[in-house]
Amino acid sequence: MREEMAEREASERLCGRRAPRSPHGWGLLETLWLLAFYEPVVTEGHLRRKNLEFIFIRFSAWEFAGCDKLWAGLVSTLCHSVRQHFGALPLSVFHVLGSRPRFASGFSQREWILKKGTCLRLWGLLLLLALGIAVLLVALLVPGIKDHRALKVVGSAAASLSGSSLVLGALSILKNFLVSEKRKIERLTNSDRFAGQLGFMSKIREEVEVLVDYLAFMEVFERRRLRVVLEITSLDRCYPDKVAGVFNAMATLLSDANAPFIFLLAVDPSVVVPCLESSGSLKGMADNGYLYLKRAVSLPFSIPDTGARSRLRSVEAAIQTREDLLYRIIAGNVAKSSGAAPVPSRREADSQAVARIHEAFRCLHDGSDVLSRYLPDDGASVRRIVNTVPITLRLLLHHAGASAAVPSPRAAAAWVVLADRWPCRLSWTLQCLEDAVHSVPAADLAGKSLWSIFRENVGELSSLKQPLGNVLSLDGDAELFQQFLERDFPFGAGEALELLAVTVNLDHSIRRRMALLRALGRLGKSHSGPGRSEAAIIAPFWRTQQP
Repeated sequence: MREEMAEREASERLCGRRAPRSPHGWGLLETLWLLAFYEPVVTEGHLRRKNLEFIFIRFSAWEFAGCDKLWAGLVSTLCHSVRQHFGALPLSVFHVLGSRPRFASGFSQREWILKKGTCLRLWGLLLLLALGIAVLLVALLVPGIKDHRALKVVGSAAASLSGSSLVLGALSILKNFLVSEKRKIERLTNSDRFAGQLGFMSKIREEVEVLVDYLAFMEVFERRRLRVVLEITSLDRCYPDKVAGVFNAMATLLSDANAPFIFLLAVDPSVVVPCLESSGSLKGMADNGYLYLKRAVSLPFSIPDTGARSRLRSVEAAIQTREDLLYRIIAGNVAKSSGAAPVPSRREADSQAVARIHEAFRCLHDGSDVLSRYLPDDGASVRRIVNTVPITLRLLLHHAGASAAVPSPRAAAAWVVLADRWPCRLSWTLQCLEDAVHSVPAADLAGKSLWSIFRENVGELSSLKQPLGNVLSLDGDAELFQQFLERDFPFGAGEALELLAVTVNLDHSIRRRMALLRALGRLGKSHSGPGRSEAAIIAPFWRTQQP
């Protein structure tokens, strides 16, 4: 993401666009001037800007696990980080004088409009203050007029009213400067009336709305797009109700379609799903935790099994921390002696991937292509597929390297649709295929299709409906699944294993659970005596594994 920021900034400079500006240093004075007297306007030129800045915020849920409301900690961390990034003074002034940008009418390129009402009120107060002071001085100092108490009253009233208005505005800015948004939220959560404070969520929502408006203002000022990236970690170490609270906070922050927030949720689904299902606050909404996650996450990215290259990188990173091993010298000597081939640059890889991504999107969008028949009906699932296809194609090119044998863009798009529509059946088929790789000769698997493997093991899957009930409910129509694999896209075993290495939209914890159930089933068959069912062996062993 940082590389993307740098490349976009360089591209904008080459196009001759105006350079971005910062609200720090001398830019702070310009920021305060525009905040006070000008209203920002979102123009057509601003919408065409490609340069952007990511504001990274890391939120470790474990650090706030002792808080009554974990989601309040998430919102307070967001407010505090944005305040630190831009400075406390501009945000304090925005609370009192700032305004949300409005869209331009037509193709006007004017980004700032004078706030005439604010200027008139300010000049009116200053004029009234000057007149009041002048009348008061005349009434106090000019001989012959000192005895007129009426002038003293009029002058005092005018000066007091205008001066108090100006002082109140300054005090409001000072109050917002001294009392941060994080302090306000903490004060609300620490209140004795917190449990019955019906307006608490509305106050939190008001703070978030002000923050969103402020970020929209700073976008126009800095001449680039802004995106706040919240990295949420350690959520799978918290209590179930705390996990549910964080998901509620995410839904609150993303309820505005124009909210500039991106959530990176790093969790273990096998831990989070039971938390969501057992949470009292999500009863009726998350009875099936997998289905709730599918609705909440717009781009699932399940990290595949670690490959040899990733393991070597982990070893390299670990060795680099040992200065006594002089790793850099050793690694340099090894690289010189091995004569490794150069790795293509990121820009070259992008140019190779663009054509394949367009071809895959064309297949998805082409009504005459049979693949379009299998697209889901709901928009969230379609967006998830569209988000995943480019990642899968890029990973395929990266994984293949110099090899020319890469699955076609249409096959990759079909695989993404398959993983999204039938995650349980596909995971079961892939697990059976992986188990067969270790027990069946490679020649016997070479000519097998995924559908034949599923058909051979569907009876075993039927016997596991109870432990896999929630996962099975994620799948679409079973007859369409058969048509997909048997007739329209007959993926072979070798092609499936190749695509599995780059599959990111399939929850791998499902396959791990299936592998455990299959292993327990085999153990039951090998140790059960006559008349003892497989379920009788699996059930007590499974219960002993629960925490």
